[in-house]
Amino acid sequence: MKNFLPKAMPELPEVHTTVTDLQKIISGKKILTVWSSYNSPYHKGKPNIKDLKYFAEFKKKIEGGKILRVRRRAKNILIDLQNGNTILVHMKMTGHLLYGKYREISNSSVPSRHLPQGDNSSNKIPLGWEKEKWIPSEKPDSLLWDPFNRFIRVVFALSNGKSLVLSDVRKFAKVTLFKTDEQDEIPDLKNIGPEPMEKNFTFKVFNAQLNKRPNLTIKQVLMMPEIVAGIGNIYSDELLWECGVHPLSRVKHLPERVRILMHKNIPKVLKEGMKRLGDSLSDYRRPNGERGDYQNHHKAYRNTGKKCTKKDGGTIGKLKVVGRSAHFCSKHQILF
Repeated sequence: MKNFLPKAMPELPEVHTTVTDLQKIISGKKILTVWSSYNSPYHKGKPNIKDLKYFAEFKKKIEGGKILRVRRRAKNILIDLQNGNTILVHMKMTGHLLYGKYREISNSSVPSRHLPQGDNSSNKIPLGWEKEKWIPSEKPDSLLWDPFNRFIRVVFALSNGKSLVLSDVRKFAKVTLFKTDEQDEIPDLKNIGPEPMEKNFTFKVFNAQLNKRPNLTIKQVLMMPEIVAGIGNIYSDELLWECGVHPLSRVKHLPERVRILMHKNIPKVLKEGMKRLGDSLSDYRRPNGERGDYQNHHKAYRNTGKKCTKKDGGTIGKLKVVGRSAHFCSKHQILF
C-alpha cells in the first residue's frame, strides 16, 4: 500500500462513466443474493450495510429483485429495482464497481498461491491477491486482475452467472437502500444542489448558488455538493485553470463576467472528463477493470512544478484549501 497514490474521490465524470457502462450490462438482470465484509461498530444503528442488522434487512429486500435501470444523482450511483426499492452506492474516496465472473475462496485452500482445482483462468494467483476473499474467474489477461481491483467488500450475484462487486481499499464507500418514490426525502440526496449537465442549470441558477456562500473561497464552494452537484477536487482545479481564477478568490469578489465564464466552462470541463472515461490517476476503474484516460490530460491537477501549458511563463503551484489540495498556474489565474 505504500506505493498507492494519495486518493481522489471519483467525481461526476467517473460516476457518469460507471453508470453508463452498468446501464448497458446489468439492466434486466436479477440480484440472486448479496455478500458483504463490511462490519463497523462506528456504523451501528446507521442506515447502511456497514451495520450488520441493516445489512440483514437490506439483503432480504433486494434478493430476487430485477434491475430496472442504473442512474446517477451527483456522485451517487442509483440502481432501481422492479420491487420499488433503489440501491444507493457512493464510492467515496477509493471505491469503484466492477462486473464479471468472480469466485469466493479461502486462504486455507490456496497453498503456495495456487488456485483450487477446477479454476479455468490460471493456476496461480497474481501477486497481491493472495489474501483476498474473492477473485475473478476470468482469464489471466483480464483487466479485472488489476491489483487496484482486489479489495472486494460487496458482491451482488446476478442471474446471468456474473457479479457486480465493489472494490474499496479504505472501506469508506457507502451502500444503502431507499424506496424509489421517496428519493427527494432521504438525507443522502435531498440537499444536493443542481446538476451542472442539465439544461435547467442556467447562469441565473449557478449565480444564485454561488451567492449562498459569498465569504468562502471559490475552490471551497465548487466542491460543496449542496452548491453544485458532482464537482470535486480534480475538476474544480481544472475549471479554475480554464477560467483563469485563483482558487483562493472569494466568491463575493468574483465579477459577473468571470461567473459567466465559469458557468460556460463547467459543462466543457466535465464533458472532457466523460469523453476520456474518467480519471484513473488513483483507484478508479471502469466496471470492466479498464482505466480512464483523463489523468493523462490534466492542465493543473497534480501537475505541481510543471510549466503551464498556456505558455504564459507560469508554473503550476499547490496550496491547501480547508485541508484539500488546490493546483493552479502562478501567472494566468488571478486572485479576485
